[in-house]
Amino acid sequence: MGNWRIAIGWVCLLALLPWLSHANQQEASTSTSSALKEAGPNLASVNAAVAVAGDNELIFGKNADRSVPIASVTKVMTALVVLESGEPMNEWLTFHKRHTPAAANAYSRIRVDSQMRRKDVLRIALMSSENFAAYTLARNHPGGFGAFIDAMNAKAVALGMKGTRFVDPTGLSSENLSTAADLVKLVNAAAAYPEIREYSTTGYFRGQFRKPRYSLSFGNTNALVHRDSWGVGLSKTGYLSEAGRCLVMVSKMNGKEVVTVLLDSLGTRSPLGDAGRIKRWLDTGARGSVAAAARRYEQEKNASYATAGNSTVSLN
Repeated sequence: MGNWRIAIGWVCLLALLPWLSHANQQEASTSTSSALKEAGPNLASVNAAVAVAGDNELIFGKNADRSVPIASVTKVMTALVVLESGEPMNEWLTFHKRHTPAAANAYSRIRVDSQMRRKDVLRIALMSSENFAAYTLARNHPGGFGAFIDAMNAKAVALGMKGTRFVDPTGLSSENLSTAADLVKLVNAAAAYPEIREYSTTGYFRGQFRKPRYSLSFGNTNALVHRDSWGVGLSKTGYLSEAGRCLVMVSKMNGKEVVTVLLDSLGTRSPLGDAGRIKRWLDTGARGSVAAAARRYEQEKNASYATAGNSTVSLN
């Protein structure tokens, strides 16, 4: 009887071995994945978020819940409000002189009182970050400029962007604030619109105006839209001295469309370098490295945020 019981025990153990091996492999895989997420890529950007397109859950975040100025990344929300207003995209809009002074330099080559179709005004606001275009879109919104700002903030609430507020449609005001995690939600919502995808990734565009009749050339502010290997499906850059260099983007990484949000980088090319480090991290797990100057900039900005009472410093 004893030998029979021992034999049955060995049979059960042998039957369990494949399952135990699979469970251990899954546990090891989960542990490795968690460690990879925790370590994350080294980035020059002070605040960042990475997510699979269409999913608001972050793959990686760096100070992702800190509310900071977002400069012209604002224009993604501007585009969303314009399209959801339902106003005709072929309507000719007039570029009226600003009714209030811009919070920062608002130079434009567009002539006051000239006209352009709404769809083209939106295109140059996105691809070339044309501030007068973004202002004109808001000025021609049903109910006017103030109603447009209200609509921007209402949309932020609807999307669950709890760390976000807008005071202007261009991003020239440093009082336009958001978080990297919130901007993932915004980019995912905006990416549902083919117009935003197309307009924001247009490489070059010759805009046609009337009254008087003239044309102007515009180029995209994100160099990566010109590189087919990146497969950029949505893009917006931004810069203010208070915001640093910023970039939000949907692009192909590791066989998937990925949302990248990079806020407050030191140099013009720093966001592009960070995008490359994120891409390599997703492909290989390599964390990469950043220049000493970028690390010093990050330390200074974190100290500045702490002094201002916005001291969240985290990887999540």
